[in-house]
Amino acid sequence: MIANRTSTPALIAALAATVVVTGFMLPVRAQSAAAEGQKIAFDRSKGNCLTCHDIKGGDLPGSIGPKLENIKAKYPDRNDLVAILTDETKRNPLTVMPPFGRNRILTEREINAVVDFLQTL
Repeated sequence: MIANRTSTPALIAALAATVVVTGFMLPVRAQSAAAEGQKIAFDRSKGNCLTCHDIKGGDLPGSIGPKLENIKAKYPDRNDLVAILTDETKRNPLTVMPPFGRNRILTEREINAVVDFLQTL
């Protein structure tokens, strides 16, 4: 019992410190994920989003797909974007968009990074 009483304040302090650190680190982590997502989206050998989409900051955009802008307003639920990148054929069987997740073109982590980037547009 005494050991539990002694360790409880230390545990509470550690949890509080974790919450404080996480709260300060969240914007930095989100920015780095968005930067990673942009890199993947613009990489012609990986995400290759510029082949079909006009994206702010991208060179030589395509025009097959819609211009990617105001994404957070259009898709407030990030899960919708994850689903689109994972396999848009589930929502639109006639799409020409590659099923990045289903075909393992991008990993789940990479898809989430691209979504983080898209939500900044």
